[in-house]
Amino acid sequence: MKDKIVCITGASSGIGWATAKAFANQGARLILCGRRQEKLTELEKQLPVETQQLVFDVRDREAVFEAFDRLAKPWKKIDVLINNAGNAHGLDPVHTANIDDWDAMIDGNVKGLMYVTKAVLPRMVAAKKGHIINLGSIAGKEVYPNGSAYCSSKFAVDAFTSGLRIDLNPFGIRVGAIHPGLVETEFSEVRFKGDSERAAKVYQGVEALTAEEVADAILYMATVPEKVTIADLVILPTRQANAYVQHREG
Repeated sequence: MKDKIVCITGASSGIGWATAKAFANQGARLILCGRRQEKLTELEKQLPVETQQLVFDVRDREAVFEAFDRLAKPWKKIDVLINNAGNAHGLDPVHTANIDDWDAMIDGNVKGLMYVTKAVLPRMVAAKKGHIINLGSIAGKEVYPNGSAYCSSKFAVDAFTSGLRIDLNPFGIRVGAIHPGLVETEFSEVRFKGDSERAAKVYQGVEALTAEEVADAILYMATVPEKVTIADLVILPTRQANAYVQHREG
């Protein structure tokens, strides 16, 4: 990874933050993308490598393409794209769900990921090399109660990843996805719109994955030999059997 250019979306917290640190420890040069510039600046100060910031919301198509167009020419040669940005809003059955929550999840988790990929791809295709790693979810493999919209968005990520791998196969570009189960980050607090007490209950008695453990898996995917593609990787805490079965202590 030394001196390779790695672009990480959603780098301002959670898995994206941990992934930036993991790749920096391997000597990669990093493009840190996120909505919160102050958090990206805080992260930059902790990294021992050269970095660039791109501040945008992945849901804003124009902002995405403008941001990548503004990169200096040497930084446009992205070796690894990690599409980590995404969100979850609400946990409701379809008939009571807030449609604004649906839009936020589809626009961020699906369309945003596709916009960033589209912005980065031309140079990868021209170079006939590159690696794209998409952050899916166990929710993209199995549907759970009250998660219809979020699960739909992550099923879409899974499908897009598979289609992307087919389309890019002639160009030698590797494409894979990692699908974590429960990871203890600010994810649940966002889902429950700041209700910290409700968010904390999600992880009680399960010993959830940490962001660093998922970052280690992403780094593994990116550092296997170039002739190898880790196409699909599901990672769960041991106490979680699938999307909605967990053995909880207490």
